[in-house]
Amino acid sequence: MATKGELVVAVIVPLVFTLGFYLPLKYVMQFKGIHYEQFVMPIIVLQTMSFTMMSNAQLAAFEAMTGLNTRMQTMPIGRMVPLVSRQSAGFVRSVVSLIAALAWGHMIGFRFVAGWGQAVLFCAFSLAVGTVLAIGADGLGSLTKSPESLSQALTLPTLIFGMLSCGFVPESGFPAWVRPFVRNQPISQFSFALRDMADHGVTWQVFWVPLVWLIGAAVVFTPFAVWASVRRS
Repeated sequence: MATKGELVVAVIVPLVFTLGFYLPLKYVMQFKGIHYEQFVMPIIVLQTMSFTMMSNAQLAAFEAMTGLNTRMQTMPIGRMVPLVSRQSAGFVRSVVSLIAALAWGHMIGFRFVAGWGQAVLFCAFSLAVGTVLAIGADGLGSLTKSPESLSQALTLPTLIFGMLSCGFVPESGFPAWVRPFVRNQPISQFSFALRDMADHGVTWQVFWVPLVWLIGAAVVFTPFAVWASVRRS
């Protein structure tokens, strides 16, 4: 289960993301007529979910490195118990982080204006993204058995996909040659859907692409994480 210290960090991390992402570009985007608190909130939430991914990966790597997984396999418990327990703790962290992110976002002016149904969908989809990413990261952690190298390996793609996305700036803010990648990569697609859920309600035309990305990731990550967790060293 998530410890009190982890839950405190889960509250602080969204504040760091909110201040770090919102303040530097607030006035530039307002000059362009963009309500930046509404625009940037999806990427703040997604980066907050990446915190759960990192935490799960670190925990899985630590358990594999110390031999806890091997010892658990000799005990009369289900083979899926370690993986499920890590995911349960990760889900608790995700819920706490999401609540904190929305609270900090409310303070900078973010609002759900599309109704309660879309707000619930926003939260559910955010948690689904966080869970799928955590499952994949858990598998990597179980395989690498090195928390230090795993942290470095996950930080770079997270940074690249985050910065080269439409989460921080509109597609028009990127050079023409990189726009196809920026527009179609999963973080941008997740941002589009979450932004619409918060603003005027997401349509199926917008939602089906990020949903395909999410389902595809789940189809790949879930069996990989199960295999990495239950295999014998």
